Amino acid sequence: MALLINDECVACGECEEVCPTKAITEGDPVYVIDPARCVECVGFHDESQCAEVCPVDACVPDPDHEETPEALQAKKEKLGA
Repeated sequence: MALLINDECVACGECEEVCPTKAITEGDPVYVIDPARCVECVGFHDESQCAEVCPVDACVPDPDHEETPEALQAKKEKLGA
C-alpha cells in the first residue's frame, strides 16, 4: 500500500529528501505523497524511508491504496526507478 502524510506533519521536508521515487512534494500546509509514485521504498530499502526520518510519525499507510510487495516492485520497474 502507498503511504500518506497525515495532519501531524510539521513540514520539515526530511521525507521529500529521502524519497527514492520523488513521490513526495511540498503541499499546503503539509507534504503530500503521490500514490502513483510511492513504492514504499520496495527495491530500494528494507523500510519506508519517509516513515523512518519523520520526527512526528506522520507518514502512515494509505488504506485507499493497498498494494502487494509484488505490485510495488512492478510499479518501481515501470517508473524506471
